Amino acid sequence: MSEHAKIKPSHLSRIAIVYVRQSSAAQVEHNRESTARQYGLTQRAAALGWSSDRVTVIDEDLGLSGATAHQRSGFARMTAEVALSHVGIILGLEVSRMARNNADWYRLLDLCSMTDTLIGDADGVYHPSLFNDRLLLGLKGTMSEAELHVLRARLDGGIRNKAARGELRRGLPVGFVWGEGDGEILAHPDAAVSGAVRAVFDRFAEFGSARRVWLWFRSEGLSFPLQTNARAPLRWVAPTYTAIHAVLSNPVYAGAYAYGKSRTEQFIDEQGLVRKRIRLLPRSQWAVLIPGHHEGYIDWPAFEANQQRLGTNTRPLPHKSGGALREGAALLQGLATCGHCGRKLRTHYRGQQQAPGYHCANKSVVGGRGVYCLNVGGVQIDDAVAKAFLAAVAPAGLSASLRAAEQLQADHDGALAQWRLAVQRAQYEADKAERRYRAVDPDNRLVARGLEVQWEQSLRALEQAQAELAQRQQQRPQALSSDDRRRLLSLGEDLSRVWDAASTSARDKKELLRTLLEEVSISVYREQYRALVKLRWRGGALHEFDVSLPRSRPATVRTDEDTIGLVRRLAQHHDDATIAGILNKQERMTARGLRFTQNLVGNLRRHWDIPRHVAAAEPVAGELMSVRQAARELELAASTIHRWLTDGFIAGEQLTPGAPWRIRVNDALKRRLVQEAPEGYVAMQEAIKRLGVTRQTVLHRVQRGELDAVLICRGRQKGLRIKVIDDQPSLFDEAS
Repeated sequence: MSEHAKIKPSHLSRIAIVYVRQSSAAQVEHNRESTARQYGLTQRAAALGWSSDRVTVIDEDLGLSGATAHQRSGFARMTAEVALSHVGIILGLEVSRMARNNADWYRLLDLCSMTDTLIGDADGVYHPSLFNDRLLLGLKGTMSEAELHVLRARLDGGIRNKAARGELRRGLPVGFVWGEGDGEILAHPDAAVSGAVRAVFDRFAEFGSARRVWLWFRSEGLSFPLQTNARAPLRWVAPTYTAIHAVLSNPVYAGAYAYGKSRTEQFIDEQGLVRKRIRLLPRSQWAVLIPGHHEGYIDWPAFEANQQRLGTNTRPLPHKSGGALREGAALLQGLATCGHCGRKLRTHYRGQQQAPGYHCANKSVVGGRGVYCLNVGGVQIDDAVAKAFLAAVAPAGLSASLRAAEQLQADHDGALAQWRLAVQRAQYEADKAERRYRAVDPDNRLVARGLEVQWEQSLRALEQAQAELAQRQQQRPQALSSDDRRRLLSLGEDLSRVWDAASTSARDKKELLRTLLEEVSISVYREQYRALVKLRWRGGALHEFDVSLPRSRPATVRTDEDTIGLVRRLAQHHDDATIAGILNKQERMTARGLRFTQNLVGNLRRHWDIPRHVAAAEPVAGELMSVRQAARELELAASTIHRWLTDGFIAGEQLTPGAPWRIRVNDALKRRLVQEAPEGYVAMQEAIKRLGVTRQTVLHRVQRGELDAVLICRGRQKGLRIKVIDDQPSLFDEAS
């Protein structure tokens, strides 16, 4: 069947789509002939019978791979138009331009078959609903997918073979450049760059922590080189922890060639979309690792030791010792383990002096509750371990202090070397800016003005670098004289003086302990007031000894007697929560300086055998009630009861300031609550007018019983009514 025989009027009534795609941006830029051929398919659509206004070109997927339909908006748009029966024919230069994935290709074929849509390429026009055409289209799709697989396998094979020889040129970390030979890697020719990288490894050998190396760079105000890719210019920026850690963990700096340290994986996210992620692989799964490939900044054994040190600085696994050094005074932090269960001991600090201690939170401790397997103070144990350590290193004490002083001087020399290189770099930039300024035509003021600004900025940077170098040189420690060496050697004979010196920090002591000790096991025997300490030195040697624990207990902390007596009185009438509120209102504190809570009040009662208050099931008439109970008994609002207590109309009492009011509700009080005022009882304002006194005086007379009063509880005229006798003397009459 010919091409025109397959094309029906129903096809011509719909649009024709010309699908244009190139796999990469480089193909779009360089393979322009292929792109032009794809755009030329619009003329073929016209030759097949479609008018120009019914031909649509979809070129949104230029620069995207056809291996998947993910992120190919043009392919999705074309598929949607086919599903809506808007398309009569799809034209592509070849099947691979539409899809190189059989899942996407057969989905498109099914839609075209159901919607009577034709597919055309350079070889002809096909109808997917016809068996022979569908078979041929399926074979073309399979061959397109196989072609992509063969191309990838061929390229990957060449890359892997070249990488196996160490000749594959990929991005190098800062501090290295590619040489002229195959796979030749050289140190960076800039002495400042190589010096900054060497300073990282020198300081790590001293500090043993990537974070401390980073802090040293920041404290010295040093910059670190940064180069994002091979073509990007080298920039000097403030160092970051990530950059320092990347230098320490990259095997290239140890002279090794590595390839295949990560792999790309596909996964489906929460929205059901196919995503890609990069997963780092362990060293055993790297595709290529060639130690000794080139000259590095450190050797391979030093790199292995650095990786082990970095691993121990991270948070250790359960039941494992290790971890980065902290600032606390506990010397055995990260080294101590429980001698009973083998778990790692945790540190704590107690008291105003922040005395260190160790405890083992075994599996029976959940949420901070339970019985600790071990809980002991660390002062005596730390002292005993320190004495054992000093005794072990006593033969080396003669030269230890001298090496420490020389190391301090070497640290300053290393920082000065970096600043000297920074001055040289600033001098070069200033000279280059001057040469560029003098080479420009003076009449071209637009260019000359910009070059002049750059020259001035370079001169200011040079001046700042020189000033910083001069300041650092003034702070440089002086070289050790023969007398200084003699005094240091005499000091080295007594390492305990150096150990106890104020200048020796807890971090320095812990660093020294870790150089020789691998693990310290502690077992506590409370009945015998002793602790068994086992030292495991590096190399496997074991040493154990007993440490006497203090027998005396610390002074008992107790609550003051006044607070205990008040709790005893309040517990007869109130629950623990109410008592805690009363004590807090009076600003009372526990024996440890804490605010009272319901639990703390309950603990205090139980310790001093104070009975708990038990509320009566029903209030007895005439008994003392709380404000809420009285309001419920009198069928009034609690706010009204509080107001009458303030006015003095209702008598109440408090056990202590801040305690709840207690009101005695009896028949006399209930008789004073009426619905209508009796004859002779007037309102407060009228009583004030007749008596010629203030409102407070009237209330005082009511409290003393000199005036009779009732309360109106119903209707709109609620309030106090007072009985006033006309011939009753006024305040001034009484005073006279």
